[in-house]
Amino acid sequence: MPKINGNEIRPGFTLEHDGGLWVAVKVSHVKPGKGGAFAQVELKNLRNGTKLNERFRSEDKVERVRLEQKDQQFLYETDGMLVVMDMDTFDQIELPADLLGDRRPFLQDGMTVTIEYYGEEALNMAIPQKVTCKIVETEPVVKGQTAASSYKPAILDNGVRIMVPPFVGTDEDIVVNTETFEYSERA
Repeated sequence: MPKINGNEIRPGFTLEHDGGLWVAVKVSHVKPGKGGAFAQVELKNLRNGTKLNERFRSEDKVERVRLEQKDQQFLYETDGMLVVMDMDTFDQIELPADLLGDRRPFLQDGMTVTIEYYGEEALNMAIPQKVTCKIVETEPVVKGQTAASSYKPAILDNGVRIMVPPFVGTDEDIVVNTETFEYSERA
């Protein structure tokens, strides 16, 4: 595995640090008036989710880990486990549902998900950035209301509450950004 300098760390990099696997969440480069420059890095443990703030100077060496990414198809959920199928070998694998975190409601049957593996261990699961959902409940459209800055609350078919523009009504399909939980466009 390649070693990189502390000032080369970028958000999204996976690092081996203090005997664990960490992903860099936030990175800010600091150049104080006195002393050497350093990178202030917020790390998240890929195995247990704990967070850590660490300083890396440019001369510090850290181990960068490359995770293998595989596209797999989500089949169903059973007892808190997500069953996915490898589309090449048709092997079915059970993964814990908490790999997705708060994006779990956007997972739909048959959806292609990207799973990151470290050897045989699944560490992370990513769903598509944009997902189509149906609005089940929202306030009615009010004539003459401008669409500029006034958004109204809506409940989606998966139970998630988001804000939508006033021209969107009940039973409409919309596209939702799964990273920001925001309305993107009509489907």
